[in-house]
Amino acid sequence: MLEHEKSLWEQGFSLIAGIDEVGRGCLFGDVVAAAIILPASLVIEEINDSKKLSEKKREMFYEIIMSEAIAVGIGIVDVDTIEAINIKQAARLAMKQAVEKLEVEPHYLLVDAETVDCVFPQLAIIHGDALSQSIAAASIIAKVTRDRMCAKWDLDYPEYGIASHKGYATKEHRDMLIRFGPTALHRKLFIRKVMAETEQVQLELEFDFTT
Repeated sequence: MLEHEKSLWEQGFSLIAGIDEVGRGCLFGDVVAAAIILPASLVIEEINDSKKLSEKKREMFYEIIMSEAIAVGIGIVDVDTIEAINIKQAARLAMKQAVEKLEVEPHYLLVDAETVDCVFPQLAIIHGDALSQSIAAASIIAKVTRDRMCAKWDLDYPEYGIASHKGYATKEHRDMLIRFGPTALHRKLFIRKVMAETEQVQLELEFDFTT
């Protein structure tokens, strides 16, 4: 998990920021990104892509990262902006915001499969959250931050189950969309296709049942 970092440290890049985002594939809510600069001496055993960790472990690692990090930046892009510029550009904007909010200027960026619009040298790593400690740390901070936002959104829209599915296109979420319709925090461009596909499946099942 430190192969990329060690290579950069040897080249003289001492302050390396890992960058990742969460919420790109959701039907609901903001997209969140994190930028994390960790000390070169820090090794976090068993850290991994946030999606591969239990909620308990994510929360544990979150506390370790927040207490040990040299700098942490969080970027959040709302639903209206996602609708206006598309989710790819919104995710990149959230990453840019996260880098800009770092209180310490990084020497180099390691980014999970993306390019950040900034002046710093950077490397995009496919599946970087499973290959780089810095990116994995960013994925955990972004994930826990957004999950906590989902818990608050769940209080505003309890019938949708946001706290459990986090806004992703689960069957429960699709069913609630069909039953109640979208909220102000749903990504309208995303849900049109998903709802159309869900309704088509229901029609096909109904046809098979009656024949």
